[in-house]
Amino acid sequence: MLWRWTGIGVIAMLFAGLTAAVASEDTPVKIGVLGDQSSVYSAAGGRGSVEAAKLAAEDAGLVLAKPVEIVSADFQLKVDIGVAIARKWYDEENVDTIIDVPFSGLALAIADMTRSKKKLALFNAAASSELTGAKCSPYVAQWTYDTYSLGHGPTSGLVSRGENSWFFLTNDTVFGASLEGDASAAVKAAGGTVVGSVRTPTGATDFSSFLLQAQASRAKVIGVVEAGADLATVLKQGEEFGLKSQGQRLAALMATIDAIHGVGLKDSQGIIVAEAFYWDQNDETRAFARRFYERMKAMPTQVQAGAYSVVNHYLKAVKAVGSKDPDKVMAKMREMPINDFMSHNARLRADGRVLRDLYLFEVKSPKESRGAWDYYKQIAVIPADKAVRPLDQGGCPLASQ
Repeated sequence: MLWRWTGIGVIAMLFAGLTAAVASEDTPVKIGVLGDQSSVYSAAGGRGSVEAAKLAAEDAGLVLAKPVEIVSADFQLKVDIGVAIARKWYDEENVDTIIDVPFSGLALAIADMTRSKKKLALFNAAASSELTGAKCSPYVAQWTYDTYSLGHGPTSGLVSRGENSWFFLTNDTVFGASLEGDASAAVKAAGGTVVGSVRTPTGATDFSSFLLQAQASRAKVIGVVEAGADLATVLKQGEEFGLKSQGQRLAALMATIDAIHGVGLKDSQGIIVAEAFYWDQNDETRAFARRFYERMKAMPTQVQAGAYSVVNHYLKAVKAVGSKDPDKVMAKMREMPINDFMSHNARLRADGRVLRDLYLFEVKSPKESRGAWDYYKQIAVIPADKAVRPLDQGGCPLASQ
C-alpha cells in the first residue's frame, strides 16, 4: 500500500510539474527590472530603465499573442533584499528574465540562482567582469559594458600620451574592486605605474580625505572608480580642491551622462569618459533620445539605452523561437546579430558578454556646448575586439563548449 501511494504521489508531482510548465508557456512574457530607484544609481538607471524597457515592449507589440508585462522593484542597495525579490519573481510571479541590476554583488548572486532555476538574467547595468568569467552562467548576458572594457578604455590611451602614473579613488564594492583591478592591469600593461589607491563608501557626502590622498600622490591621473551620484560628488569636490589646476587629470571610469549633468560643465570639462552609448552620436541615437526625453525629461544614459537594447533583442528572440524556453531563447539570442540604435551587428558570445564597440569621450567646456545635455565630444572608437576581454582569458567554462 505504501509503495502504491508513493507511486501515485510521484505521478501527481510529475503531473503538477508538467502543468506548471504548460502554465508558464501560457502566461505573457514577463520582464522584471530590478534596480536602484531611490539612491545613488537611480538617475543612471532607476525609473529611466523601467521606461526604456517599456518602450522596447511597446515596439515589440504582441509577443506569443500577448502583451509583454514589465514589472519593477527597488532593491535599496541591499543584496539580501534584491535576492529575495529575484527569488520571488522567479518562483512565484512567472518572471521570465531580470534586467538592470546596478550592483555587481547582487548580479553575481542572481547569476548563481539562474543555473538551478533555469531563468534568464540579462544585465544591462552590472559591471563586474566575473559575470562572464569564472562565475558565468548559460542563462546570463552582460549587455552594455564590463569592468574589463571600462578599465581598458581610457587607460591605455592616456598612458600612451605620457599620462602614465595613476592613483585610484575606488568605491568599496565588488564593482569597485573589479574595475580597479582591470584598470590597474591595463595601466601596467601599457607601461604605466599605479602609485596608490583608496576605497570609499557608497553614498558618501564628503570625499575630502580621499581626495587629499589622491592629491598627495602627485599621480598624473586620478582614476575615479565611482558611479551615479557618488561620481558627481567626487567631480564637484575634486574641482574645489583644484586637482585639475594643479595638473592632475581625472578619468571617470564608470561615467554616465546624468552625473555630468548634475556636476555641470564648469566642474567636469576635460574629463575623459568611456561609454557604450551617447545620445547625440547619430540620427538613430537622437531619435531614441527624443522618445525617452518625452517620458523622463532627461536624456538617456548608457544604462537606460542598454535596457531598451536588451529587452528589444530578447523579445525578437522569443518571437523567432515561438517560445519562452530559456535554452532556446538564449541560443537564438546568440545566433542573431544585435542591431538597434546603440548596437551595429553586435553579438552575444558564449560566455554571455556582448561584443560591442566602446567610445572614448572628452567632456566639453561650457563654450563648446550648444546647450543642456550637449556634453561630450567623441575622441576615439575602441572596436569590440579591443574593448572586450578575449574569450579564452576569462575562465568561463562555457567558452570551450
